[in-house]
Amino acid sequence: MEPRLNLFKVAPKGAYEAVAALQHYVNNCGLDHTLLQLVEIRASQINGCAYCIDMHTKDARALGESEQRLYMLNAWRESPFYTDRERAALAWAEALTLVADGHVSDEIYNGVKQHFTPEELINLSLAVAAINTWNRLCIAFRSVPGEYKSQQRPLKASV
Repeated sequence: MEPRLNLFKVAPKGAYEAVAALQHYVNNCGLDHTLLQLVEIRASQINGCAYCIDMHTKDARALGESEQRLYMLNAWRESPFYTDRERAALAWAEALTLVADGHVSDEIYNGVKQHFTPEELINLSLAVAAINTWNRLCIAFRSVPGEYKSQQRPLKASV
C-alpha cells in the first residue's frame, strides 16, 4: 500500500499542532496510560485504522500490557481479562466511535459514570475524540503501518 501523502510531514503546522495538543492533553490528563491504550486500540479496530492499531499495540506492549489482553480486545465482552472500569471505558469508546449508529444510550452512560468521575469522563471522551481524529487522518491519507517504534517506557511498580 502506498500512502497518499505523509500527513506528519505535509500537515500545516497549526493543523498538526492542534491535534497534537489535544493528544498531549489526553496523555497527561491523569487517566491510566494502559486504559488509554486499550481505548485507542479498540476505537482503531472499529475504524479499521491499521496505522493506529500498530502504534497503540506497540505502545501498550511497551507499557507491559499482555499479549492475551491485546488479542482478546476485539471480543472484550466475552473475555474475563478486563476490569469493570476497563469494560465501562471500552463500552463508552465504542458508543462514541459509533455515535452515528444510535447515539450514546443511557445504559452505557449510567455504566461508565459508576467508574469515572465527571472530570475523568470528560477526559475519556476527549481521548476517544482524539483517536477518532487520528484514525480518520491516517485512513484518509493511507498512513502505512509497521515502522512505528514505541517511545513508551514500562511503568515502574510503586513501592
